[in-house]
Amino acid sequence: MSHPVISLASARTLHLSAQNLLKPATQKLTAADVIQAIRKMGLLQIDTISVVARSPYLVLFSRLGNYPTQWLEESLSAGKIFEYWAHEACFIPSEDYGLLRHRMLNPEKMGWKFSQTWFDQHEHDIQALLKHIAQNGPVRSADFSAEKKSNSGWWDWKPHKKHLETLFTSGKLMVAERRNFHRVYDLAERVMPGWDDATQALTKEDAEFQMLRRSAQCLGLFRPEWLADYYRLKRVDTKKVIAQLLADNEITPVEVEGLTGVFYVHQQQWPLLQQALESGISSTVTTLLSPFDPVVWDRKRASVLFNFDYRIECYTPEAKRQYGYFTLPVLQRGELIGRVDAKMHRKNKILEIKSLHFEPGVTLTARRVRDLTGAINSFAVWQGAGEVTTGNIPDSLTRHWNKNWQLS
Repeated sequence: MSHPVISLASARTLHLSAQNLLKPATQKLTAADVIQAIRKMGLLQIDTISVVARSPYLVLFSRLGNYPTQWLEESLSAGKIFEYWAHEACFIPSEDYGLLRHRMLNPEKMGWKFSQTWFDQHEHDIQALLKHIAQNGPVRSADFSAEKKSNSGWWDWKPHKKHLETLFTSGKLMVAERRNFHRVYDLAERVMPGWDDATQALTKEDAEFQMLRRSAQCLGLFRPEWLADYYRLKRVDTKKVIAQLLADNEITPVEVEGLTGVFYVHQQQWPLLQQALESGISSTVTTLLSPFDPVVWDRKRASVLFNFDYRIECYTPEAKRQYGYFTLPVLQRGELIGRVDAKMHRKNKILEIKSLHFEPGVTLTARRVRDLTGAINSFAVWQGAGEVTTGNIPDSLTRHWNKNWQLS
C-alpha cells in the first residue's frame, strides 16, 4: 500500500509545529502561555546547569521569546504543573498526574531513584520526617544540617537528603514550590488535594497507552521506535498502540523523501500535512535550543530527522571536548544549522559567545546571518545582558558581527 510522500523539510516542519516551533510568538504573553507551552510539549525536562539560563527556562524561551522566568515557578506553586520522573525529572501539566501515579505506587520499579532497602533501614526517621512536615509545613533539604544547631531535637536528627528523594519518588511528598530553584517538599495530599487513588489512578497498562498516545501528539510526526523514549517507557507494545491509534483515526501513515520506512502524522497536524502535500510548509523560527529540548533530547531522532549529530559535552573532560561545555543547537527555519557554546556572566551582564560551529555544508546567506544575529540578541536581552562578546566564530561571520555588541 502506497502512502502520501512528503519532503524532509515538511517532515521537520510537522514535528516543529507539534513542538510549538512553527512561528515565533507574536502575541502579548501571559503566565498562561508558560502552562500552555508545557502542555503542548507534554513534558519540560529539569536540569540545574546554569552556565546560561537553566534548561527549563531556555526551552520555554525557545518557544515564547522574552518572558519572565518567574512564571514557571508561579505555575508550580499554583498547582498548574507538578514535578516527577517522566523523560527524566520533568515539570508536567497537573492534569497528567494520573499518567505517572502508577510509578509512585510501585517505586521499587524506578531503579536507582528508589531503594526499598534504604526505606526499610531508615523507616523510623522517614516516618518522623513525614510527621514533622505534617505538623510544621513544607521543608527544603537545606533545612537539615549535619551539625547540631539547637536543642529542639529536630535539628539533631541529621536526616539525609535521600529521605526526601525517596519520599518524592514514592509519591508521599511532592514539590510544592521552588525557591531559588531549590525544591520545597510538602505532603502529596496538600499539593494534590482531592486526589483519590481508588477512583482516579490508572493501571500501568492504561497509563502507558495514554503516555504513548501523548507522545504521538507531542512529536507530531514520528517513527514507531521514537514513541517509547518520550516518557522513558520500557517493554511496551508499540505496534499494538500504533494499530489502535490508526483504528481510532488519530494518526495517518506517510513516507518521507530520502528516509526509509513508514512515518506517522498525528491528527492535530493534518491541516498542515494537507498544506505540505499541496504547496509546501516551513517553520520561520530561529532560536537557540537547550541540550534537553524535546527536539534534540532523543539524539537518534535528531540524527535521523535533522541530520544533526549531537551530544552534550559537560560530562566530557575539557581536553576531549569538540564543541564546548554546554553547546546550544541553533534552529533556523526548520534546520539545525550549528551549535553555540555560550556563557552568561551575570555580574557583568555580558553574554559570551565562546564559539559557534556550523554544520557541514551550511552557507551564510544574508538572511541566515540576520536570523542568527537576531536570535542571539534576543537570547541576550532575555537574560538581562547589556553586551555580547564573541570568541571563536567563523571568519565569514566576523565582517557581519562586531566583537562587542551593545544591546538596547
